[in-house]
Amino acid sequence: MSKTWEHYHHAARHHERAAYHYKKAAKYDEAEEHEKAAHHAYLAHGHNQYAIHHDAEAAKLHAEQCDSLAATASEEAPKKKSAA
Repeated sequence: MSKTWEHYHHAARHHERAAYHYKKAAKYDEAEEHEKAAHHAYLAHGHNQYAIHHDAEAAKLHAEQCDSLAATASEEAPKKKSAA
């Protein structure tokens, strides 16, 4: 698995965990168990931050891959024209 897809995978997992904890926080808040709600909101926030980090890393790696592919393609284009 490429590093880019590894980051996408980790981001997805953290988004899922954040959603789980936000739902738990909402349930506890509705039951007026505010300390438990705050705890789950805190955990959700942490997972959200990790997800954002992995999203950014995946985007950066993806952009680097696209740039290297574009550079390779632009280097090969003159060679193909001169060979014709």
